[in-house]
Amino acid sequence: QKEGVYWLRFLETCGFCGILADEMGLGKTLQTLTWLQLTRVRSEAQHLPALIVCPTSLVENWRREALKFVPWLRCLVLSGGDRARLFARVPEHDLVITSYALIRRDTDFHARCVYSAVILDEAQAIKNQRTQNAQAVKQLRSDTRLVLSGTPIENGVSDLWSIMDFLMPDYLGKYEEFKVRYEDAVEFGGRAAELAQDQLRKKLHPFLLRRVKKDVAPDLPDKIRSVMYCELTPAQRTV
Repeated sequence: QKEGVYWLRFLETCGFCGILADEMGLGKTLQTLTWLQLTRVRSEAQHLPALIVCPTSLVENWRREALKFVPWLRCLVLSGGDRARLFARVPEHDLVITSYALIRRDTDFHARCVYSAVILDEAQAIKNQRTQNAQAVKQLRSDTRLVLSGTPIENGVSDLWSIMDFLMPDYLGKYEEFKVRYEDAVEFGGRAAELAQDQLRKKLHPFLLRRVKKDVAPDLPDKIRSVMYCELTPAQRTV
């Protein structure tokens, strides 16, 4: 966890953004909160709030973790139907927590704000570049950005393009170029796929940190996998 915080600080100092992709249970939330409570590198960002965007089910967990580990930071949760009345109080706080469901609805407000950092938790929520989630968060303005995801790739390498387009736009080029150079090559298979994967791995390596439990916490139990089968309906079978 200390190495993770040092890494986040290193990226920020260099003006880069990154993906903290530690396996679930290794403390991505704690590492992020520890990094956020540090004084920001750029003086212009020191008195700006940080924005955390996460699934609705994790909003309360972020609030509790912030209260537990960084109680000196002023934390504001934007949720509920009357959250608009809290918008004016955003500049008074150090941490602002909201959900993907609400960031889509409140895009106009957040796009007018400037944050010291924007953190996306469970960032596979923006893996599809065409979704409202992805389009909303890419309008946010911040001094630095961070993505948290134990599964940065779910469907294919295009997931990574959308995430990196949020973190550092244009680093992986335009999507059409990325699709030809990496996505199509990987799907084609063979030697071309190996070369494409190797190139992409090297390009992402400085900006992606992933540790798994078996390497850093062997005392933790193995992940429990449950495979469940279900019958397709006639309509589903047709599709």
